[in-house]
Amino acid sequence: MTSRERVLAAINHEEPDRVPIDFAAWRSSGIQAPAYAALRRHLGINAGRLFKLYDLMQQLAEPELELIERFHGDVVQIHRLEPSFGIRIDAWKPMTLPGAPPSGGLPIKCLVPRDYNPVPRPGGGWSLFAPDGTEVARMLASGGYFEPVHFPLANARTPDDIEAIPWPVMTAEEAAFIRAQAEHWRRTTDYATLACFGGNILESGNFMFGFAEFMLRLAADRDLVECFFDRLVRWHIANLEVFLPAIEGLADIVAVGDDLGTQTSLIVSPATYRQLVKPRQAKVYEHIRRHTSARLFLHSCGAIEPILGDLIEIGVEIINPVQIGAASMDPATLKREYGKHLCFWGGGCDTQHTLPHGTLGDIEAEVRRLVATFKPGGGFVFTQVHNILANVPPEKIVALYDTACAAAPYA
Repeated sequence: MTSRERVLAAINHEEPDRVPIDFAAWRSSGIQAPAYAALRRHLGINAGRLFKLYDLMQQLAEPELELIERFHGDVVQIHRLEPSFGIRIDAWKPMTLPGAPPSGGLPIKCLVPRDYNPVPRPGGGWSLFAPDGTEVARMLASGGYFEPVHFPLANARTPDDIEAIPWPVMTAEEAAFIRAQAEHWRRTTDYATLACFGGNILESGNFMFGFAEFMLRLAADRDLVECFFDRLVRWHIANLEVFLPAIEGLADIVAVGDDLGTQTSLIVSPATYRQLVKPRQAKVYEHIRRHTSARLFLHSCGAIEPILGDLIEIGVEIINPVQIGAASMDPATLKREYGKHLCFWGGGCDTQHTLPHGTLGDIEAEVRRLVATFKPGGGFVFTQVHNILANVPPEKIVALYDTACAAAPYA
């Protein structure tokens, strides 16, 4: 089977020749730049070539075809033009990344977006600034990623305040950028293509108001929150009206996001989710399903089992990252209860405990167990639970994917 055929068969709950593999194919199955650089050196692949750092918030490397092939990957990503902090990824420059490499490793030199200019902070760490001088994100000296610090609706009190902030609709230039990637992958490879849209509802409140402020508003100012959610839906649909024609016939999967869970529970109660979030998600997802043949993929971290039935009801076909270490996310239960309706994209190795802290034997045993749990009947694409962080040594990454590949065949 081709990679595309293999992935589509799995999504259709058919058993392909082997379990499809996602090697760093999108923003929640990626590899942070220091781990990626060490992996290339370890393998002796492209060690003298500069790779691209495309996700600035999470500091993720763009996987090169040689490494995708080495680890039997089946999926590639179609990017938005500005995936983080409004910084374009259509022009590049070399940079030695700020910060000390993990475990005393070599400095990381790579290609970064042309307008990526981290500024050292007086007390340590780095800041990113918008063109108007607003500080939008910070990285701690001991941290490995940028965290947003600017929340444009933090002081919003009225619907007019919500309407007054910028709500930029996707331009024809971005649509052309997206379509060019999609056409390139279709023309030159047989990989499955995943187009990253966004479309967050609940999570957008955290980024627009700030997490603590938004949780307070949900409790004390529900009318304003509903106004915000409705404006958000109109904005997402306006963007989809440009985005979907750019990918139609070229993208196999449309990825949306909305982190709904914590380690131990949903972020809001099931009742609040069903009253406020689910109806807005349903409008966005219905628009996607009505206007594209691509399959609908939702990224949601955390303990989301109580609402998996709701997500199936509103059209979600693929769930990621399958956070098996969270409450009520037992792999066997998920497969038994929801495996006829959902394709599990992830859940292949715990990245909180096993991958960073386990032995090679621990990783291999867990991967074999989880592949055996999720693979029967199709409905499974292997990748680890969320991104591989900077301090994971290359030997563990090799063990992770080589074990998955060895366990992947159905025959």
